Amino acid sequence: MAALRYAGLDDTDSEDELPPGWEERTTKDGWVYYANHTEEKTQWEHPKTGKRKRVAGDLPYGWEQETDENGQVFFVDHINKRTTYVDPRLAFTVDDNPTKPTTQQRYDGSTTAMEILQGRDFTGKVVMVTGANSGIGFETAKSFALHGAHVILACRNMARASEAVSRILEEWNTKYHPPLEKCRIKNFN
Repeated sequence: MAALRYAGLDDTDSEDELPPGWEERTTKDGWVYYANHTEEKTQWEHPKTGKRKRVAGDLPYGWEQETDENGQVFFVDHINKRTTYVDPRLAFTVDDNPTKPTTQQRYDGSTTAMEILQGRDFTGKVVMVTGANSGIGFETAKSFALHGAHVILACRNMARASEAVSRILEEWNTKYHPPLEKCRIKNFN
């Protein structure tokens, strides 16, 4: 409690008040965890509310994060010329409870590649698909392309590869996006 008081974080009228023997800490990248000094254990969830938290935003003006010789993070307040092991951002934590899906997504033999990739953005990703001129390979290549990926079609037959590219571009241009004309076909033989 003395460390919290020293850092100016000793307000105890919060619903998130910790039980005796507990301490709130942060990792280097801002995730909050809880230390139980009585049982000498740590956990990610708040001992009373069960919530996970992370610190919000950058350090306040004049503060800096450092690491001591033991690898433990501490904070330097250059304005008031003091140091503390308590992250000053702990007063401004936000809940970080990922929403759990209500039903588990299941795929079977009739599931298409478009259904599996639905809602995902592969912009900036490079994907190479073998056998991409027909069957599962073609459907996979088409699905990745329509989800923004740069797709390399690895095919043995250049004519069939060119036909596959044309079919993908045709679907792209007619159903999903503004016309896409930039496409290269190379023979790596």
